[in-house]
Amino acid sequence: MLEVKGICKTFFPGTVNEKTALQSVDLTLRDGDFVTVIGGNGAGKSTLLNVVAGTLTADSGSVILDGRDITRLPEHRRAPYLGRVFQDPMMGTAPNMMIEENLALAARRGRRRTLRWGISRAERELYRQLLRQLDLGLEDRLTARAGLLSGGQRQALTLLMASMQQPKLLLLDEHTAALDPRTAAKVLELSDRIVSEHQLTTMMVTHNMKDAIAHGNRLIMMHDGRVVLDISGEEKSRLTVPDLLTLFNRVSGSEESSDKLLLS
Repeated sequence: MLEVKGICKTFFPGTVNEKTALQSVDLTLRDGDFVTVIGGNGAGKSTLLNVVAGTLTADSGSVILDGRDITRLPEHRRAPYLGRVFQDPMMGTAPNMMIEENLALAARRGRRRTLRWGISRAERELYRQLLRQLDLGLEDRLTARAGLLSGGQRQALTLLMASMQQPKLLLLDEHTAALDPRTAAKVLELSDRIVSEHQLTTMMVTHNMKDAIAHGNRLIMMHDGRVVLDISGEEKSRLTVPDLLTLFNRVSGSEESSDKLLLS
């Protein structure tokens, strides 16, 4: 479903602030893969996700989604194929619009706009059914402004919006990092359910090693702009946090790096 081939990205080239974020990264996701991406600060996790999303343009290499080369497509042209949930709960919704209006925008992503009445009665009932599945009471608040919701409610709503059109690829960018532990657990539970129900190919960037182990069918670890570990199947299911740190020490050659990973 996704092929990342030889992706390189350097920020501020030729200056004292030059930083190589990605170094010839190769990565393939099969249809239905749920891949967790972990690594210390500056490892290249978010840069890789932003290159796939089109927020950043790679210096070299290619991004192929479902057989289509999207390397040079701008971010808005990738919208019909990608769903994304951001780290900041404020970024996934339009705060001054009602919940039903946000859902209507998501339902029309990639489609031609018309001058028909905005939201039909049938659509409104569909939105109620979808919101009811979140078990957050939002089905009775369709006309509430999204900006009045809590961070967890907004992330749950964003998850729903990102998956409504069953995108080719769902990108979860540390989407629980700004939430308290209890709310984060609820959002992760919803993520698992939505990914499983729709069989979505998914990349989830996280700093949390326990979450990286517990979720998805595959785990990759990045270090200094490279993929240094790629674990799946039974090997992943048997992993523990100490195991992961030991593996990281082995491939990175530095216990200092694993300390930074643990602290982050």
